[in-house]
Amino acid sequence: MVGAEIRGQPSLLPIEDSLQELRALAETAGIDVVGEIAQRLGQVEPATFIGSGKVEELKTWGDELQADVILFDDELSPRHQRNLEKLLGDDVRVIDRTALILDIFAQHAHTREGALQVELAQYEYRLPRLTRQWTHLARQAGGAAGRGGTTGVGLRGPGETQLEVDRRVIRERIAFLKRRLEDVRRQRKQHRVQRRRAEIPVVSIVGYTNAGKSTLLNALSGSAVLVEDKLFATLDPTTRRVRLPNRKVALFTDTVGFIQKLPTQLVAAFRATLEEIDEADLLVHVIDIAHPNAREQAIAVEQTLAEIGVHDIPLVTALNKIDLLPDPDAARALLAEFPHSAAISAEKRIGLDDLLSIVQRELFDSSVPVRARIPNRRGDLIALFHRNGAIDTEEYDETSVRIVGRLPARLLAPFRDYLDSQ
Repeated sequence: MVGAEIRGQPSLLPIEDSLQELRALAETAGIDVVGEIAQRLGQVEPATFIGSGKVEELKTWGDELQADVILFDDELSPRHQRNLEKLLGDDVRVIDRTALILDIFAQHAHTREGALQVELAQYEYRLPRLTRQWTHLARQAGGAAGRGGTTGVGLRGPGETQLEVDRRVIRERIAFLKRRLEDVRRQRKQHRVQRRRAEIPVVSIVGYTNAGKSTLLNALSGSAVLVEDKLFATLDPTTRRVRLPNRKVALFTDTVGFIQKLPTQLVAAFRATLEEIDEADLLVHVIDIAHPNAREQAIAVEQTLAEIGVHDIPLVTALNKIDLLPDPDAARALLAEFPHSAAISAEKRIGLDDLLSIVQRELFDSSVPVRARIPNRRGDLIALFHRNGAIDTEEYDETSVRIVGRLPARLLAPFRDYLDSQ
């Protein structure tokens, strides 16, 4: 493993902790780590990312330890990767954190939707990294694309090199995958509309990978979602019905875990899944309070939520794994730092009643001021406001109705496009 600390480049975790996380990722992918090297740099080396002296040291150590893979903790440019592979020898693969996470996701994608999203991310990552060493790619990807209805992708046109054929095939496959995922997005949107009509609130469980989201879903719903002490053990979203203390039902969805330096390809490819978070009525942010980098992990989750455009959704914090702390009361002392929070142990079923009470209060008992100008064609939203909100003023014109009042926070999402700041 190779880590680099770049002067002036912000990083959530110290280099030692980031490499420890990389080691856990490698183990999840089935890679045995035999050594690590770290370097502090003033700037990234244009040719090899790390300095030339470190590259020589890396080659010496790699040869001595008979390493098959050199794993970088940061994303390498195609140029960095090509140059490093030349310098380190043909028997060694150079991969970066992004490629490693993509490999883990490929291993853990069990649904058709998950497989499509991972395949799209992999191809978008590989496209700029194609070299003439990639042989028979056209035949492999061409067959896959052909099964999806794209024809003729394996044929070489006039004057095309094999590399050009490979690039063309991958671009066509990417286009095909994006079309399929647009179908997935439309289906998910229809399901969300149906849920809205039923007025069943939706709660998305978010958090850093391995924070205990799936364990919490199992504990709340009595289901048996896969739980492993590995990073990204759960990839495909799972939704379960949970009964709240007032006997009303909410749908809880366990989504893919976040991580620092989350590859941009994954954020883009998993848009259909991540939209489920943006459409939720409430978020439950699970934090592994026993982890030494708990605060940094929480910041990474908040940054990722901002990156995917999640705003203005009520949030409840679950400080999980208090049973692993020397003094569980220390976690409870932190509750003041997190509004609407509960100290829990999902595995030991500690504090779950407190958590559900807070969820219920945020879903049904809290309301927010709303000023909205709703088109007359959206009679469904006007009726929703009348059924569930408190209206102070209501003014009609030829095309819309302007409503000022209060709504339960969980119902704010469908009104976002019509909020009026005047």
